[in-house]
Amino acid sequence: MSDGDHKKEPDPPGRGAATDDDAGMTIWEHLEELRSRMIKMIIAFLVGSIAAWTQAEFLLKVLTQPFVDAWVRGRGAGAALNFPAPTSLFIAYIRLSVLAGFVMAMPFLLWQVWSFIAPGLYSKEKRYAAPFVITSCVLFGAGAFFGWRIAAPMAFNFLLNIGPQHIGGLDIKPTIMISEYMEFITHMLLAFGIVTELPILVFFLSIAGLVTPRQLLKFFRYFLVIDFVIAAVITPPDVLSQLLLAIPLAILYLLSIGVCWIFQRRRDQPAPADGPAP
Repeated sequence: MSDGDHKKEPDPPGRGAATDDDAGMTIWEHLEELRSRMIKMIIAFLVGSIAAWTQAEFLLKVLTQPFVDAWVRGRGAGAALNFPAPTSLFIAYIRLSVLAGFVMAMPFLLWQVWSFIAPGLYSKEKRYAAPFVITSCVLFGAGAFFGWRIAAPMAFNFLLNIGPQHIGGLDIKPTIMISEYMEFITHMLLAFGIVTELPILVFFLSIAGLVTPRQLLKFFRYFLVIDFVIAAVITPPDVLSQLLLAIPLAILYLLSIGVCWIFQRRRDQPAPADGPAP
């Protein structure tokens, strides 16, 4: 048998050379790797939550700022959050610490997710690891900040001052429970943070070959309907808050089409020749 018969066939175009260990991993070894990465993610989440617990009062002050400003603007001084049971405040601090711990650990969590799926990607796709983590965190942070800085103040201004404060000799004054407030504000911030990840989702669908720019463009008119339904479900029941989510989400969808088009164009470019043709 000639030496040419023993030559290894080249890897498929664009695919990185996998190691023998990666190629020969059993399902149990994959599960063991998944377990190891999940343990690391849980540890990072716990460390972030403990760190957030030490700053729980500061975080509560930040999260309640839109509520306090809206109260002072419409009703003067005296903004207050109430709790009906001795443990309610403690539970509210735990929820706040858990949320902040998740946000603080997000870069590490995303990196672990990418590291787990990276062996199954092509070599030219693996280089998107750092941009994926950075872009995901920036988009989530920008969406949450928009919800805290723009959407939440407008929602509180509307909801706290929707009716008269006095009817005859009757005072109408809201009594806001801290647990309900924490649920409301965290729901809003997470909603705005998650929906801004749309370009990342479209990017991965494009990598998998499940969508094309033309398909996304044709689907845009249907997406507008879905967009406003999503905004109506996850925002407060006022038109302004729904528009503040629906309009940026539509813009992000159009941006996602551009991302998909750029990636597909680069992927379809022919690989450069190794040398001049004979």
